[in-house]
Amino acid sequence: MNINRRSFLSFVIGSAAGTTLSPLPWKMQDDSAIWSQNWPWVPVPKDGEANYTHSTCTLCSGHCGITIRKIDDRAVKIEGMKGHPVNDGGICILGLSGLQLLYGPSRVKTPLRREGKRGEGKWKKISWDTAISEVAYRLVELRSKGQSHTLGFISGSEQGTITALSKRFMTAYGSRNFLQTPSMDDSYAMVLNLMQGVDAQAGFDFENTDFVLSFGSGIIEGWGSPVRMFRANSHWRTNGGKVVQIEPRLSNTAAKSDKWIPINPGTEADLAFGLAHVIIKQSLYDRDFIDNHSSGFDHWKKRVLDEYHPGKVAKTTGIDNSTIISLARDFARRSRPLAICGKGQGKTPGSSGEFMAVHALNALVGSINRKGGVWAVPRPGYIDWPEVKMDKTAAKGLQQRRVDGAGDKKYPKSGSLLNRFFKMIHSKEISPIQALLVSDANPRYTLPDSKTIKEVFDKIPFVASFSSFMDETAANSDLILPNHIYLERYEDVPGVTGLQKPIVSLSRPVVKPQFNTKHVGDVIIGLAKQLGKGTADAFAWENYENCLEKTMGKMWKTLIEAGFWTDPNFKKPKWDKILDFSSGKFAFLNNNTSIDYQYRPVKLEGEPTSFPLTLIPYDSMRLANGFIGDPPFVIKTVEDTVLKKKDSFVEINPKTARAFSLSEGSYAVLTTLKGSARVRIHLFDGIMPGIVAIPSGLGHTAYDKFLSGKGVNVNELIGSVEDPVSGLNAAWGIRAKLNKT
Repeated sequence: MNINRRSFLSFVIGSAAGTTLSPLPWKMQDDSAIWSQNWPWVPVPKDGEANYTHSTCTLCSGHCGITIRKIDDRAVKIEGMKGHPVNDGGICILGLSGLQLLYGPSRVKTPLRREGKRGEGKWKKISWDTAISEVAYRLVELRSKGQSHTLGFISGSEQGTITALSKRFMTAYGSRNFLQTPSMDDSYAMVLNLMQGVDAQAGFDFENTDFVLSFGSGIIEGWGSPVRMFRANSHWRTNGGKVVQIEPRLSNTAAKSDKWIPINPGTEADLAFGLAHVIIKQSLYDRDFIDNHSSGFDHWKKRVLDEYHPGKVAKTTGIDNSTIISLARDFARRSRPLAICGKGQGKTPGSSGEFMAVHALNALVGSINRKGGVWAVPRPGYIDWPEVKMDKTAAKGLQQRRVDGAGDKKYPKSGSLLNRFFKMIHSKEISPIQALLVSDANPRYTLPDSKTIKEVFDKIPFVASFSSFMDETAANSDLILPNHIYLERYEDVPGVTGLQKPIVSLSRPVVKPQFNTKHVGDVIIGLAKQLGKGTADAFAWENYENCLEKTMGKMWKTLIEAGFWTDPNFKKPKWDKILDFSSGKFAFLNNNTSIDYQYRPVKLEGEPTSFPLTLIPYDSMRLANGFIGDPPFVIKTVEDTVLKKKDSFVEINPKTARAFSLSEGSYAVLTTLKGSARVRIHLFDGIMPGIVAIPSGLGHTAYDKFLSGKGVNVNELIGSVEDPVSGLNAAWGIRAKLNKT
């Protein structure tokens, strides 16, 4: 057997990935449960009777079912719930570590009012009545001035009753400025709307596909539902499925794939069109789908054939002409091929052009709405509340434009543009947002261009956070009204990123609240009732639990008994349900958008003459990079080639290192237009020359001593680039330079 350098790298890294990233074995779970009990803040339970409670993990978009083992009323271990349709007993390392979040030192234990300057860490404990009254006072004051439209609300989710309550509160109050943290789900939803005419979520039948063409998706780095993807990857390997990973860096996913194809970053859409060129030219496309279920194909076909010849695409992407041709043939000739995108874990939206090109590739081979393909999954429709009866103040406030411009003429299909929200506030001398509420989100850390985000927060007169943890946003707020964490509260959890069928799970309290926290749903209802009749009338429920039970209706009993609900009658949708244009066809070209397929690569910030390198972030299952930070158990598993003491390592190719006189472990200053950071060098043959890769999930300035001050936050170095179709952030990196120190 011949093993070249690339094969050897794939073998070594793939073996490590298989060992450390699989659904965790019970022995490891037992060891970690014992370990977690030894942390000083975790109470050691007395001997008692063991009992189990089912719930749902909400630490990522995977929404796995979990079973919590308790001794009397003390939670001692989290396991994956057997029989749950998403993870069926499996669990990832973050989900396993949830008890450290429950009992950890970074919990906010009571409502707090800022005493010193923002960020100084000076807080005063206050009662819940006082906290809610202080928020109400601020909001009543704005309303009395006719400024209800200057209230903003940032949520970590776009679905479920908590989000619906928050939106309802904003409507009754009189502001359109409700926003949620964006992800690849927003880009896929945009694509389904533009190309299929439906308001739906993208679902992927991974269990039945036989060829996965991944444009940078971290299949075993946490893309979609981590445990589901681990299992799907193992299934493909066992049953003859093939995975091709296209990305500039040899990730764990690339190492575990059948083939890794390095690509110049940012040219993924060009490759998709190049593959389409070959498939069309060699008549390998699905004629039944093209002839009977699509429109605009002839015009789109001409563009693809004219502009994306494999030879031309080879120069753009850095991929050999012969590789492009053979990959296109291999993909199209499989019986159930599937192409996916959404870089890394899919936490950032990305380019609409790339998502549309990849979706068109699926359409070309007939992988729309069929076994092993991509499905348009209807959104759960169980929230059916009466419309809000607005008073004059609310009606007047709702006539004002959104600060982010979502839904306006430029971006009519977008519902929320958090990147533009901060950009627009930053551009104004006086903030158009006078008060901001933040729930299950940490924009001070998770959004690119951290310096700008910080400056925007400094301009907003009043900020209140509902965070359960002392994260960066909470630490720079005026009030903290801490929510129960997911192990202490009821909440419906609809949908799972990438799942090909509707599902609603239930997060329920497995222990009583450990501290003086309050369910954010109860806070919103209580706040609404303090704002006067116009707002209070929209909230007839006694409390959140009463609201949830009434909303779920007949589903409630199933949720309580099983922990989740799925539609037993759900089948592959009929064509008229997933192709909802008047033509009833898939639109290769949509006449309602001026962009169509006039695709242009996203131009990164910075000029090559001043910044000769390209900086890209990468994701890891061991580094949480959303609104939740790594618990101590997880941060201890990070390799010392990623983080050593407090130093972040960046990966560069040895050829690049020699050009800049850098060596393994040496220090350098990494600089972009957005900032600079001192880093250490890790030489890695599995990254293309000219590229610098840095991990996401480090560089926290808040939380606790186990996480704060370790490494560099990539968002301090990378900016936001506005996508011309969606308005969402399309940046995948930034131009950079390295200087040896």
